[in-house]
Amino acid sequence: MKDKLDPIRSLLQRETTLVLATADQRSLPRGTPLFFIADHDLCLYWFSSRSSLHGRNCARHPQVSIAISAHARTWRQIEGVQMQGVVSIVKDRALRAAIARDYTARFQLGELFAFAIRRSALYCFRPAWLRYLNNSRRFGYKFELHLPASPPHRSSR
Repeated sequence: MKDKLDPIRSLLQRETTLVLATADQRSLPRGTPLFFIADHDLCLYWFSSRSSLHGRNCARHPQVSIAISAHARTWRQIEGVQMQGVVSIVKDRALRAAIARDYTARFQLGELFAFAIRRSALYCFRPAWLRYLNNSRRFGYKFELHLPASPPHRSSR
């Protein structure tokens, strides 16, 4: 039987950019586009500065929302996922090295960005809830799931 999460995993492998929704100290919303890498458990990883506005917002309010969508020109092509969950900074050196290697290769960053990645924090988002939409199945097709909590920074990459 096909896993219900397979179309979401496929979307996360095809797409490269997420929109991270955070709240600032006055609870004002902020959306930030970021490159990301996903693992099999739907955890999303990205590198960013702790001092960036979204980095400071994540430190203050680790409950965030994320949206990822495929490029679409017609309503039948609309496909995407909305997620809510918690973001944290990865401290595990082996996981950080593996993600950095995959991230650099995926986005063809080369050595130019090696220094920037070393100076950046690696963030991990763990979804607790998601809504998947796919109009190619039928107009308005969607499903929602509440996901079980996973151990910190478990990766089945």
